[in-house]
Amino acid sequence: MKPLYYYISLALLLSFTACTKNFKELAENPNANSKVLPEALLAPALKNIVSYNMNRSQRITNELMQVTINMGDGDGKIFRYDIKTSEADYLWNNWYLELKNIKDIYTFGADLEQTNYMAISLICQSWVFSMLTDTYGDIPYTQALRGEEKNFTPVFDQQQDIYPALLDSLERANQLLKSNTDIKSTSDPIFHGDILKWRKFGNSLYLRLLLRIANKEPEKVAAKIKAIVADPVEYPIMTSNDESAILRWDGSTSYPSPFANWRPGDWYGPRLTNFFVDNLTERSDPRIEKWATLYEGEYAGVPSGYPVGQHPVGKSSLPTDLMTEPLLGNIMNYAEVQFILAEAVVRGWITEKPAKDYYEEGIKAAIQLWGYELPENYLTGEHVQWNDEASETEKLNQLFLQKYYALFFTDLETWFEYRRTGYPEIPKGAGLQNNGVMPARLNYPVYIQSTNAVNYRAAVDRQGPDNIQTEVWWQTK
Repeated sequence: MKPLYYYISLALLLSFTACTKNFKELAENPNANSKVLPEALLAPALKNIVSYNMNRSQRITNELMQVTINMGDGDGKIFRYDIKTSEADYLWNNWYLELKNIKDIYTFGADLEQTNYMAISLICQSWVFSMLTDTYGDIPYTQALRGEEKNFTPVFDQQQDIYPALLDSLERANQLLKSNTDIKSTSDPIFHGDILKWRKFGNSLYLRLLLRIANKEPEKVAAKIKAIVADPVEYPIMTSNDESAILRWDGSTSYPSPFANWRPGDWYGPRLTNFFVDNLTERSDPRIEKWATLYEGEYAGVPSGYPVGQHPVGKSSLPTDLMTEPLLGNIMNYAEVQFILAEAVVRGWITEKPAKDYYEEGIKAAIQLWGYELPENYLTGEHVQWNDEASETEKLNQLFLQKYYALFFTDLETWFEYRRTGYPEIPKGAGLQNNGVMPARLNYPVYIQSTNAVNYRAAVDRQGPDNIQTEVWWQTK
């Protein structure tokens, strides 16, 4: 008898075809030819992906990056860098499942000569594949999503080959969107049909992914970022909060927040950390009102990474109002783009404006996105004021702390950025496992060792042991 996980894997692979078939039936246009309409696939795929990202941002990112602590002394406490191997399955399975639908948007868009949907598919594929490879390292890419061709054992591409392909896809999407009209607004829960905003998102994502590989290919990255910033006509990027890529949950039947039906106790059970709370209070940051509850009349956190048996008293937590907060559907916002550009100046790649200008604009945008005006004297405060005479290390730590808050609940992004840069500097508790070293990746789902054994073993032999210590390509020195 084959093990249970064999059948789980096979069912997942076959579901790629089944899901597409169901969408095809729903999307067939009775008044035209029998082509599938890509507009029917886009909204469900985006909704599902953002939901998965939010779920694991709450569970993984917040714990690793010291937003919250799921307090206790049992096994699998992620805030202690104790990650069970079963943690790997959720994102791998769900991201690949939705990638099939996103790829079909491109295929059906090509059939119908709808190049705008083809471009959106390329942007979304680059986004989701980047999260997959940043989470696991080498992954199936060129042979992925071929269940209809009976290929259930795809090879694992090397990350160093995947990233150039992702950047090429974004380059092509930018060209395809040059002369296109808007798409049907009801098919697009992110930009409501505005093609220029999709183009700006694609090019802004381009900047994010370029930074990810900057330590491996600094000259190539510097040249491309310079080219994008120097030519806003050829490469338009986000220029305001209104252009941020956010799936804003509206509470309707179609778009309820994925947290809306959670039990409140499950939501506020994890407690906020000292790091998350204290940096906000020291800066008199108004966002703390929406991000933290009061404990005995004040905002207070607990130390992350505390040793087993030294259980602290839980204090502030995430407010239950966040369970239906539209902004938690963030994919990429304008503030992040400004912080990307500030880093590019600090590293000497662009000179269009001083790093201070981008840094301060990023802070202002991040706070205004949450409905607050920038407090008076905020930018001149002791912990915020930019100093051009400071060391590069001091500048980057200051910049990345602000970026950390701008990326609140954005998939696994702050974990990816910490692994890339080591910023912001976070305290390390005495109770951390993994020798106190931040996990470098998630392991592959265990069932792959049986269902795709040859290609799994080739990837592990090439990349390194299948555990949380093995660094992915862009991390390696």
